[in-house]
Amino acid sequence: MSMSKRSTGGIGNTGSTTFKSLMGKASLMVVGGLMMACAGAENPTEANIKKLIEPRLGKDVKVDSVKETPYAGLYEVRIGDEIRYTDKTATYLMVGHIFNMKTSQDLTQQRIDDLNKIDFSTLPLESALKTVKGNGKRVIAVFEDPNCGYCKRFRQTTLKELDNVTVYTFMYNILSEDSFTKSRNIWCAADRNKAWDDWMLAGKAAAAAPAGCVAPNDKVLALGQQMKINGTPSIFFADGSRIPGAIDLKTIEAKFSGIKQ
Repeated sequence: MSMSKRSTGGIGNTGSTTFKSLMGKASLMVVGGLMMACAGAENPTEANIKKLIEPRLGKDVKVDSVKETPYAGLYEVRIGDEIRYTDKTATYLMVGHIFNMKTSQDLTQQRIDDLNKIDFSTLPLESALKTVKGNGKRVIAVFEDPNCGYCKRFRQTTLKELDNVTVYTFMYNILSEDSFTKSRNIWCAADRNKAWDDWMLAGKAAAAAPAGCVAPNDKVLALGQQMKINGTPSIFFADGSRIPGAIDLKTIEAKFSGIKQ
């Protein structure tokens, strides 16, 4: 998965030495196996916990929300698209994923996935390339950079083998200025889909775009940053969920099978 050189936000960019050191000591916790003794402590509201923990994480760290969890007396601390946990006194910070040992379910990842869901119907599909295969009933949106090797692999394997799907491709230029040029040339070609396939599948670059042609490069870049897409490819499904990376055919078919049509 190719990562953005232009990505903004996120925990890694806070500059907080204190928080970074805590992140480096990630721990794995298990539901039912973790208990905290906070004898005599008050039971503050989520708002009060936020006030307590935010300055302890470092002056540049902003806590977006604090939410009580149904397990082990923990409180979820959301910082951007990251989740951490604390106790009711905001004394301890736990970094890692919580699993339900009975079901092997990654509860933290499930929560992250829920937070990262989008409203698929609001995507500006007019700014994407559209390809229909078979009956086209299944729908995905894929954010790809034309210079992303993983995107090319995904298109040359998984998308080549996938059938009965409509694919909306957003050319998301995050790797280099050359990505913007390639995307504009492709968008302004007489047959955009063919120009994209020629480049991604065969390495044949599109001709230079006419001087007056306007591509939605900046609009797509702003959209991707708003959606916190930091790498390509990123795949979005009709239910609003996302999967990052060049997944294989088996994985994407399993995902489709779990989506209510």
